[in-house]
Amino acid sequence: MARRARTLSGALISGALLLTSLGVGAVAAVGAGADTVAAAPAPAPAAHTGHVMAASTKASGDDADGDGYIPANPPVTGVQPSDKEPPHRYFHEFQAHCTVTHTRPDDPIVYPGQPGKSHDHTFMGNTTTDANSTTASLDKGPTSCLAPGDKSGYWMPTMLNGDKPVLPVGEQTIYYKAGVTDYTSVRPFPKGLRFVVGSPMQTAQEFRNHPGFVEGWECGDSYFNVDFPKQCPTTQDTQVNIRFQAPSCWDGKYLDTPDHKSHMSYPVVKPGTNNNVCPADHPVALPMIEFKMAFPVNGDLSKLRLASGPAYSFHYDFFNAWDDRTLKAMVDHCVVGGLQCDPRGYDQSHPENGAVLNDRYELP
Repeated sequence: MARRARTLSGALISGALLLTSLGVGAVAAVGAGADTVAAAPAPAPAAHTGHVMAASTKASGDDADGDGYIPANPPVTGVQPSDKEPPHRYFHEFQAHCTVTHTRPDDPIVYPGQPGKSHDHTFMGNTTTDANSTTASLDKGPTSCLAPGDKSGYWMPTMLNGDKPVLPVGEQTIYYKAGVTDYTSVRPFPKGLRFVVGSPMQTAQEFRNHPGFVEGWECGDSYFNVDFPKQCPTTQDTQVNIRFQAPSCWDGKYLDTPDHKSHMSYPVVKPGTNNNVCPADHPVALPMIEFKMAFPVNGDLSKLRLASGPAYSFHYDFFNAWDDRTLKAMVDHCVVGGLQCDPRGYDQSHPENGAVLNDRYELP
């Protein structure tokens, strides 16, 4: 059942939860750009106890002084949150289509340089993403996304049905949208920006109240679920789905911070209006990422869980490694231009505007 994402409410502000988890999972090997992954059965994860950042004893290769802060070079300064109201456009977005590449108990954001330290993750996009990934290594790696210019790493906790991994099959949709009312103020992500969305340690209520929550776990006519439904129709093509949105306002200073979230913020509502604006301490409007994931499982879901814990421990990671020119062209044409674009940057409702990318999903 397809529905549009609701507008983010400014009354919902990102919580101060520490982002991380503990557990183990399977490792699967695949070729670049594969649509399916053959994964070995994963052992049961540890109890939902999580971990603290103090356990991360190594710094990212991008973190020169090892303090957890990765400065933007150059930083973005002199920006005020935009409260303008451009001409109304119902859409201002484009899609990235990427397939699953591998699973691995690694997390280069939370546990850089520490392979096997994390719970099991399902990776999409850059085929080389592992515990040792840096901006430079991702920049050199191939990708499973349709656009070769999108070498970003995307990952989330592996779903398990009993001990068997349930991996999304085929192209998964990652939306790049405007999270603020002034969609003309959105600018591309800086290369190397990374963050974690949500927390494996969140409670069921925190998951439900999270500003990124769209419709929770869905299956058939059942949606807004915090836990997995116990049963799902066994009709053809019925799958378990989730849509979850990321913060889209940046402080302009850091590509990462020790908690992997403080440099980012969700928009807030401007008092006296219904307009979403960036807060003063995070004034730079970036694209709002929305994961739309489909897991090929239905019927009896009583044994369904995540490698990070229960259904409400869902979270995901983003590590930007887009080619700068390609990302800017897509953002300018589709988001700033107020269009609803496919992965080529083409809006079927406005063919007169053309496409950003050619038939190979590359800049002409």
